Amino acid sequence: QVQLVESGGGSVQAGGSLRLSCAIIGYSYMTYCMGWFRQVPGKEREGLAVTNDDGSTRYADSVKGRFTVSQNNAKSILYLQMDSLKPEDTAMYYCAADLCPAWSNWLRGGAYNYWGQGTQVTVSS
Repeated sequence: QVQLVESGGGSVQAGGSLRLSCAIIGYSYMTYCMGWFRQVPGKEREGLAVTNDDGSTRYADSVKGRFTVSQNNAKSILYLQMDSLKPEDTAMYYCAADLCPAWSNWLRGGAYNYWGQGTQVTVSS
């Protein structure tokens, strides 16, 4: 059974940084895409940053240059380093994993079957 467990959310002032972590348990496929998404109540889920088993990455324009997705050497933890945070980054953040969809769908949440429970990030001005 695949489990994803996020941690690292919290409250920070605008311009600050946070690092989210996602522990990935029980994912046994050799190939994968894993990434970060966020959602604000009443809005659609937004794909932010995805990486795959060979280290390729894809970012949403809204976070490019500010957020960095990475993995530990064992590829059991997914990270999202968030710098230069803005109030509009306030959301529930989720990690997701699955076999890689087509490149054009990497940031589409519907392409992933495995999700964490989410961690809240609040950025104050």
